[in-house]
Amino acid sequence: MIDVSWTVLLPTLLVTGTGFAVMLADLAVAGPEKESLGWIGMVGLLATGVASVALWSSGETGFAGTVVLDRFAIFFDVLFCLAAGLTLLVSMDYLGTIELRNGEYYSIILFATAGMFLMAAANDLIVMFLGLETMSIAAYVLAGIWRRDLRSSEAAMKYFLLGAFATGFLLFGIAFLYGAFETTELSAMATAIGSSTDLQRTLGFGGMALLLVGFAFKVAAVPFHAWAPDVYEGSPTSITAFMAVGVKAAAFAAFVRVFMHTFAALSADWAAVVWVLAVATMTVGNFAALRQTNIKRMLAYSSVAHAGYLLVGMVAANAAGGAAILYYLLAYAFMNTGAFAVVIALGNRGEPNESLDDYNGVGLRHPVLGLCMTVFMLSLAGIPAFAGFTGKFYLFSAAVQQGYLWLAVVGVLNSVVSMYYYGGVLMRMFMSEGAKDIQGTAQRPYLTATIAASAIATVFLGIFPSWAFDLASDAFASLG
Repeated sequence: MIDVSWTVLLPTLLVTGTGFAVMLADLAVAGPEKESLGWIGMVGLLATGVASVALWSSGETGFAGTVVLDRFAIFFDVLFCLAAGLTLLVSMDYLGTIELRNGEYYSIILFATAGMFLMAAANDLIVMFLGLETMSIAAYVLAGIWRRDLRSSEAAMKYFLLGAFATGFLLFGIAFLYGAFETTELSAMATAIGSSTDLQRTLGFGGMALLLVGFAFKVAAVPFHAWAPDVYEGSPTSITAFMAVGVKAAAFAAFVRVFMHTFAALSADWAAVVWVLAVATMTVGNFAALRQTNIKRMLAYSSVAHAGYLLVGMVAANAAGGAAILYYLLAYAFMNTGAFAVVIALGNRGEPNESLDDYNGVGLRHPVLGLCMTVFMLSLAGIPAFAGFTGKFYLFSAAVQQGYLWLAVVGVLNSVVSMYYYGGVLMRMFMSEGAKDIQGTAQRPYLTATIAASAIATVFLGIFPSWAFDLASDAFASLG
């Protein structure tokens, strides 16, 4: 008899139920009142986060072992709740400025989050694929939901077409692995790899390579990153932040579980390929960001570079590397969401203010906003005392422990390069004259709260990182 334990799906069911509740409430509200839908979503995410924390030590498995609620999954569940919650909070002030009053916007964010939950908890490639597609389809819709802007429609089309192409690689990879090991369950596959024949290993390597392509697309690793700048630029800015944080974290959750746990015995084979991906992704992302004049495109290439830093932890393929990836994703959620929230604050109605020239003198006219942007830019650049520096230290240290000294050196050099374009934003804000007026955060309390909370968390995680890193270590260790 199949083991059906609904507890293992409790976080997913809670956030899905909240999405349906938002859809029903949308029928009863109109116009500016749709802002209340965000609060329904926030309450549901809070309940989901509390339930997830309460299940921290449960280790529940269900549905014939295809879904597991280990500490690894719960860590990501809380991270997804934070990412979705911050997105909903900033959206309640942002949507009115771009005249986007679609109530389904809030519910689709929640359904995308449900897909992320399923990806993090999946112990089976088919279940993981279902979660991935739930998240991806919702992300395609959200990218194109701003129908008045042609860039949004273009972003959705590019994201959908390239995403479907990458999904094909993922499915072929699953088929290869099933043909090799006669199972799609990750735990059973890990056991089968230890006693595999030469033919099985050959098919397994083929499947592993195809999966690597699929995951590389989702995390925007070079050379599968081409969609990122156009999609990030064209999507509503709140959705850009959600994709940069939530979608990337979910992709890495699946990536880490499959490669650093299931394929751990083959790490000597795949680590060399990921080493090349990490170097290429860091380097291309940072040098491409240097040439950008649009801040959303700059942050898109920055996101590509940060995927490269995270891949350094995967190359290490040890407990320290896994914990560093989880810690860095948590830190990245705050510093990146905060940066995009400032971008929203600098845009007036009908004026996106995405050109870097629009930032001239803003820090002097809006000092608090400038101070917060300084925190986010310095953290993303990896300056000490901020969460970004601590995360990079953990990642590069894990690589050095495994003998990848030159990979860590490349990472440090890339961080130095990134200081140029992150510092360039601050130079414009504080050392250039500008006369263009902006609304800032005046009469936008939710946006203010998002920026403030993100800045405080970025500083706090940088100064007191040990508790978060211990939780990340505990979560990664639960993979066994």
